[in-house]
Amino acid sequence: MVIRLLKPSWVSHEGKPIFSVDIHPDGSRFATGGQGDNSGKVAIWNMEPVREEKSEKDENVPKLLCQMDNHLACVNCVRWSNNGMFLASAGDDKLIMIWQSSRASSMSSVFGSGGKQVNYECWRVKITLRGHSGDILDIAWSPHGTWLASCSVDNTIIVWNAVKFPEQVTVLRGHTGLVKGLAWDPVGKYLASQSDDRSVRVWRTCDWQQDARITEPFQECSGTTHVLRLNWSPDGLYLVSAHAMNNAGPTAQIIERDGWKTAMDFVGHRKAITCVRFSSRIFTSSKKFSKSGEYSCCAIGSKDRSLSVWVTASKRPLVVLHDLFTSSILDISWGSSGLELVCCSWDGTVAYFDFSPDDIGAVLSDEEKLKVQEQIYGKSIYNTENCLGNRIIESAELLSIQEEKDHQEKLQLLQLEQQQKQQQRSQSQPVVLCSDSNSVGKPTNRQIETRTKDGRRRITPIFLAPQPDVSEMPLPFMSGGAVPMFSSSKEASQIVVEKKDEVTSPVSASKLKESSRSAADMNGGPGSSKPPVAFDGAVRNGKLDPQVTSAPPASLGTTISAKLPEQPAADVTSRVNLDLLEDVPKKKDGRGRPRKDRVADHYPPQQMAALPQYSLPPMQLQETGNVSIRSQLTLPLLSIQKNFNVQISDVADGSAWLEVENEIQAGTFTLHRARCVRNARTAWETIFTSWVVAAAGNSFVACIACKDCTLNVFSMGGGRRICPPIALDGFASVLRCSGVHVMVITSNGSVSVWNFKSFTAILKNESMSSLLANGHLQIEKCTLTDQGLPVLSFSNGLTFTFKVELGCWTQLASSSDILFLFSDHKNCVSGSSVMVSGPLASLQSQTLKDHASTNASRLFRSAPSLQPAATVSYLENQIQCCLSLKSANEYKKWLLTYIRYLVNEAMETKLREVCDELLGPPSRVRVPTSRWDSTILGFQKSDLLREILQIVGMNVHFQRLFTEYQEQLSSQTTSRPS
Repeated sequence: MVIRLLKPSWVSHEGKPIFSVDIHPDGSRFATGGQGDNSGKVAIWNMEPVREEKSEKDENVPKLLCQMDNHLACVNCVRWSNNGMFLASAGDDKLIMIWQSSRASSMSSVFGSGGKQVNYECWRVKITLRGHSGDILDIAWSPHGTWLASCSVDNTIIVWNAVKFPEQVTVLRGHTGLVKGLAWDPVGKYLASQSDDRSVRVWRTCDWQQDARITEPFQECSGTTHVLRLNWSPDGLYLVSAHAMNNAGPTAQIIERDGWKTAMDFVGHRKAITCVRFSSRIFTSSKKFSKSGEYSCCAIGSKDRSLSVWVTASKRPLVVLHDLFTSSILDISWGSSGLELVCCSWDGTVAYFDFSPDDIGAVLSDEEKLKVQEQIYGKSIYNTENCLGNRIIESAELLSIQEEKDHQEKLQLLQLEQQQKQQQRSQSQPVVLCSDSNSVGKPTNRQIETRTKDGRRRITPIFLAPQPDVSEMPLPFMSGGAVPMFSSSKEASQIVVEKKDEVTSPVSASKLKESSRSAADMNGGPGSSKPPVAFDGAVRNGKLDPQVTSAPPASLGTTISAKLPEQPAADVTSRVNLDLLEDVPKKKDGRGRPRKDRVADHYPPQQMAALPQYSLPPMQLQETGNVSIRSQLTLPLLSIQKNFNVQISDVADGSAWLEVENEIQAGTFTLHRARCVRNARTAWETIFTSWVVAAAGNSFVACIACKDCTLNVFSMGGGRRICPPIALDGFASVLRCSGVHVMVITSNGSVSVWNFKSFTAILKNESMSSLLANGHLQIEKCTLTDQGLPVLSFSNGLTFTFKVELGCWTQLASSSDILFLFSDHKNCVSGSSVMVSGPLASLQSQTLKDHASTNASRLFRSAPSLQPAATVSYLENQIQCCLSLKSANEYKKWLLTYIRYLVNEAMETKLREVCDELLGPPSRVRVPTSRWDSTILGFQKSDLLREILQIVGMNVHFQRLFTEYQEQLSSQTTSRPS
């Protein structure tokens, strides 16, 4: 027997341990994982210098292809996916990183190497998986690449959905010790795990339940090893475990698939077995073995620093190599040819073996291997991961749901394949100009040129969206021995120059800053000096001017104010009569703000319209012991304008305006007028004896707030007064209309909402004092929903609405709420409900974008076990907010998302609670006085329950729950009186 053995000294982690090694499926490279400098280290090496001495001596052939130091602690395992597209690495930092090759083709030096080490390939993290609470010791891809399993010292095994990272398929619990090894059987029906609790457990993939627990060969085991890497034979007939004992001697236990019998083992090592790895190939009989037919080849590594290679056709080892390393062997990997082997050791070195077919036997082709497996397991082995296995479906409806689920998954896979093909075609074709300005692709083969006044050429920049940074599949590293060279092209440029006969003026930096500031102010974005206000389209002197929103009242010394938008100077012919305004108490000294009655001496008449022309009444304090308490809360008032316009945007037959004209002289009297103008014609008008402070309207009503603390409501169609003037408890600070509802917030901090279709009051002078905390607060946004509910957003990031049923204010959103950032519900939102919009979505989108903490993610990195509870808390809060806002579509979206998450996480208690609420009491016990209602926000609860059961039926674990509620729902439907 002739075996090539090589220990390449250049494959090293600078003397630090190498805990894992794995050869790429195409055989062009291999990966190692272990300890680096103050971090974990993953390295990808070129396989050619290992195989060929000539390439090893050639300085132009790179050896280290890429080094990644992203892990925060030692890397314990690296594994290539079966198709070679991804590399998974896991370590003591409790993280799993999925790597994918990048399109970047330029070489870069390894950070911290001083330019001595160069990365010839670029690999980047596609996604980071977090779920374990302890060090991760082993990972394994399922045979068909749809799952990735990981085990940890937290005694759990997590199965990840490799098609929808970071979705977790299940968490397997049962081991009472550190789980140190994983192995999938070659047809994907079982997952085996080995732990320090002296057991090997076999889990069924059809229902993720334990199928077998083998303990007898491990009862005598004493001490432990860093890893316990067990493995299946490629034909699936045998599972070989690490660290077993037989007659006080260390063995590798052979567990037969048929009945999980443990009658055979591999013996001969002097210390505990650490790792076992079968070649992925099946071999045919060689003349040197007595057993005929197909067999497998297995390599075993031990703490005794030796490696043994066995074939299942012989009772004796094929070869035993002693003292290969100075420390334990930790991992073994076979090449795709079945004849190459690489192993690594704690001493920081690797060894390479090259066998010949004469030594092991002839290798079966992939087609021949498939035939062998089909003879054993049938022709449906490639559907094993998607089938239901030996679980019996007890309901015909559940079976139809499962079939529909499988059909949808196949459609998704087909769509994904089509998208990948389109991407590949688009990469090989020249870029085509896109007509849609919002599309991702932009023209890269033309430029637009204009000229400035002085004749200089100006090129208009075109935004190019970033292209995907990862490639579909890493190509085998070039075997020609040449390092990629980059040079400029000598071909003529293909860029088409489009010249326009336009003269552009250069934009100064000050103008850019001013324009960006004004745009930010209009949008209420970061850096804006004005809040995002909900305005009714007031137009004063031809310029759009939002109505001023004011802040909630202050309590116990709290000071609040409203951000007033800057008013443009108004062209007025006469000054506003200041005698109509309330007097402001004079200060005893001459310092401070000038008196209101002398404002005209400080400001020219052109600016008077832009100033608040009346002020708040003085604060009255009551003495209660030693504490001074305000007798009433006050808000800043709207500024009085002599003339202003308000646009009515939702009128069907064209544009409509409310035009207000104050201070009209009628002899010795002064009157004030408001009129509705449609299509440049006056539709109706009305006269007031008090100054008009604010106006608002829609297609149903027109509202006029006057300075005498009254609210006047008219029909928008003909201007008919709907009700007598409503007396307010203070000056109007905010006036809003939405449908048939009208809201007024007064200067005393009270909120009132009326329904002028049913002529009922929804809110009656509700105080906002309970919403305020100590500090300077401002109302940043104030809106009224279509259901007549006020929504108030404050400068402290809190948003509230009024819960009529409870008679109190309830919180809708908080800028300091970090649950959104760590809620793991993203994969539970259906594609059709992603675009569902409503008051809650518009409210929270700005709040979360502007105020969410970026450093809060460290909390759940350190405690990932909190994420499920955080997700449930967030989803339950979203559901209750939708109920408070009476937003039906958003309620249904978040309810179904909540159910999907409960189903995925197997939270049966909460799931039953929701189903019980929607199902209600049996029909025979329902009484008219029962609090249970059959509808919620216009939805029939029975219809919602049917949709929920469709989601529940997709998980076979809940088939009993599905059948239980399905039968009760059907019985209630049939017993319902017609």
